[in-house]
Amino acid sequence: MSTIARSESASIESVLHEERLFPPPADLAQRLGGLYVNSMDEYRAMHRRSLDDPEGFWGEAARELDWFDPWTPGKVLEWNPPDAKWFVGGTTNICHNCIDRQIKAGLGDQVAIIWEGEPMPDGVPEIRRLTYNDLKDEVCRFANALKSLGVKKGDVVTIYMGMVPELAIAMLACARIGAAHSVIFGGFSAQAIVDRVHDAGSRIIITCDGAWRRGHVVPLKENVDAACAQLAGGKDAVGAVVVLRRCGNELAWHGGRDHWWHDLTLAAPTECPCEPMDSEAMLFLLYTSGSTGKPKGILHTTGGYMVHTYLTARYVFNLRPDHEQVYWCTADIGWVTGHSYILYGVLPNRVPTLMYEGAPNFPQPDRFWSIVERHKVTQFYTAPTAIRAFMKWGDEHPKKHDLSSLQVLGSVGEPINPEAWMWYRETIGGSRCPIVDTWWQTETGGHMITPLPGCTPTTPGSCTLPFFGVDAAVVNERGEEQPPNTGGLLVIRRPWPGMLRGIYGDRQRFIDTYFTRVKGPDPRDAERRAPQVGGAGVTPAVPYYFTGDGARRDPRGYFWIMGRVDDVINVSGHRLGTMEVESALVSHDAVVEAAVVGMPHEIKGTGIAAFCTLDPNFKPSEDLKKRLCDHVAKEIGAIAKPDMIRFTDALPKTRSGKIMRRLLRSIAAGEEKLTQDTTTLEDFSVLAKLREQEEG
Repeated sequence: MSTIARSESASIESVLHEERLFPPPADLAQRLGGLYVNSMDEYRAMHRRSLDDPEGFWGEAARELDWFDPWTPGKVLEWNPPDAKWFVGGTTNICHNCIDRQIKAGLGDQVAIIWEGEPMPDGVPEIRRLTYNDLKDEVCRFANALKSLGVKKGDVVTIYMGMVPELAIAMLACARIGAAHSVIFGGFSAQAIVDRVHDAGSRIIITCDGAWRRGHVVPLKENVDAACAQLAGGKDAVGAVVVLRRCGNELAWHGGRDHWWHDLTLAAPTECPCEPMDSEAMLFLLYTSGSTGKPKGILHTTGGYMVHTYLTARYVFNLRPDHEQVYWCTADIGWVTGHSYILYGVLPNRVPTLMYEGAPNFPQPDRFWSIVERHKVTQFYTAPTAIRAFMKWGDEHPKKHDLSSLQVLGSVGEPINPEAWMWYRETIGGSRCPIVDTWWQTETGGHMITPLPGCTPTTPGSCTLPFFGVDAAVVNERGEEQPPNTGGLLVIRRPWPGMLRGIYGDRQRFIDTYFTRVKGPDPRDAERRAPQVGGAGVTPAVPYYFTGDGARRDPRGYFWIMGRVDDVINVSGHRLGTMEVESALVSHDAVVEAAVVGMPHEIKGTGIAAFCTLDPNFKPSEDLKKRLCDHVAKEIGAIAKPDMIRFTDALPKTRSGKIMRRLLRSIAAGEEKLTQDTTTLEDFSVLAKLREQEEG
């Protein structure tokens, strides 16, 4: 059991210690066809150089891609805190670098996208393979179709589709002609479409008739019609809706507004020149839920994002285009993970990227593992919530399939509990595959803190060390670094190429959200790292990027994410991160998944409420609750023992798989009415069941 140390009021106490450390296997370089970084000494030297010489480091990376016009000499980075511009004066096009660059090199016949549909009539799925030549033809056709509808450079095109190849084609077509895309996850409601279309000022929506999900049709076009009805008659009226026929379900048709995808593209030319785009031109908007309820339109630009996702994908997944790899990220493209690590980071690396349309357990719980075996997947990137579901479904499902093709396993979306990490390593990776536990955000554009396969010794639950160019730190409210194993606020002290450039249409919210809470010494000047007192020599502090996460660094320098700062619980004056208590619960054999929140407590002020889903071999009981409380006390100390444990069949999650702790806080507090935004809730029946249990 660890000791608990107190420090600044902004600190978060670390009460969970993980000692297991796995060095890279000695034969990994041979098995993976080589490594990009071969030792920790090499990593440290490269990371130091990336901070000291961003001009040289990022300039070299950017020159591996094509530019129509080079950036201004000496202007790889122009930084005026909090604003940063990258590759200033340069022009490029990300669609060109995803597709045309490969064709120009004589590699157009190589496979770019492998797609597998969800339905399995007669036990055989529909599979499509698109080469770079195929992709160019389809993208150019649709780009010309968009032009015929009046779409021009600088417009925002809304995309609301299922996981079909045409989703990627639509995004690339927008990028090709200089229009920004705003992709809305296909599970969102009509109201979510209304909010995002209104905020973006978009006048065109690309959709499907429907999308397959667990054997049922999700009525996408119906939701678009409902949204358009709300937007009609004013300045937000949608002028065109393009519909891809996927499921064949019945739908209403609005002549003059609605257009079939196949009608628009049938006779469209297969040539469409790439629009030269300024490095800082908007590439896409991606909306995230905000604490105020109003979604935030995260704005990403072209050049820096392109270089960041290209380089992180290559190094973190060890992408090697000449080694017969097949890369699979299981995310939906409607989330930033799909944007960056299904599409824009992978295609420029010339490794086939796999898209799967449907659910991980349809028609059987082994669907993902059958896909890995069928396509000989080498890199597999998924979320902890999925990994915990796989654990719950049982080891027999992956054991039915040959997973020997796997080389690198990745985790994304939230911190991964050590027990889930170990299961992933042993059961899916056969104890031979490195795990890259990646920390990053919609706002960062790409990976920020992550192991590098074959280089970084890994430990369960830690995202380890910063990627090149990332100056991450754990600080208190004054911007001062915390000592080892003392939790604090996770900040980024310097700009990086993939960072957001703003919240669309709301400059003040951008500054208030990310660049107001923490300021500290300017990292460009070593002298400013030392505190200076009074007089003319005082240098104003610069704003750091505030991630919203709590974290700690262990004595090795590894980062441990302790949960959102909003999720920190103050128990009897001790600030505890929810992630560590959840990890302790999940380390018990009975618990598959746990969510921990604060609840009102007469004596402590705030108590700990735990919501747990159980392994099918365990039944809910008061005795089990007591055993779990004792287990937490044994693992991390009596201070972290839950005051209330609730067993539930499932936890309320967003459609991207993140636990909606704010709803659980309301339930734990006994609030009669929920005031939070629930538009991102995936399954309302989960919330209803929790309410019923409460009332019962």
